[in-house]
Amino acid sequence: MTLFSILKYLKSNKTNSDIKKFLIVGLGNVGDEYTGTRHNIGFDILDNLISSFEGDFKEVKHGKIFKTKFSGKSLIFLKPNTFMNLSGKAVLYWAKKEKINLSNILVIVDDLNLDFGISRLRKSGTDGGHNGLKDINSKLNTIKYPRLRFGIGNNFKDGKQIDFVLEKWNDDESKNLSKLIEHNSSIVLDYVKHGIDNTMNKFN
Repeated sequence: MTLFSILKYLKSNKTNSDIKKFLIVGLGNVGDEYTGTRHNIGFDILDNLISSFEGDFKEVKHGKIFKTKFSGKSLIFLKPNTFMNLSGKAVLYWAKKEKINLSNILVIVDDLNLDFGISRLRKSGTDGGHNGLKDINSKLNTIKYPRLRFGIGNNFKDGKQIDFVLEKWNDDESKNLSKLIEHNSSIVLDYVKHGIDNTMNKFN
């Protein structure tokens, strides 16, 4: 199957796809040195989400996945192991393998353009300078898939962006982090249960 045919399938084939199946992707980098960093908030939200269900992630091709049911829907949580800049490889592979429509792919990502703790759910959008989204956009050849953006702020000096996103949360951020992760987990489940329009109206 060519890349073009894969993308055409994901965008339009709703007859053979399970429209009640969702791929929830949390972006981050693998390795202990990245645990608890701003760039790994996608991983942290997924970890919190699956704590509500029985089971744990298992190692698979291009990452770790956890499958469960919620509100009559099939959920596949994915933590890519391709590192941030190649996130699209894992997303494309699992979207194709599980026959998931683009509108049912939700990517959870840190965002420098939002103040710390602010969340925004969107149906589509540009990469906003985020390398993970940039690669996903490139691999899927579209920007038309949902994403949940978690604001991490931009309190860094010129030229220090990479250092900032790969740093651990500071003390002030850490005080509120658990509550914010729980809040974003609620957004994900509301999106699955009620649809993106209703969830955007409720939380944005």
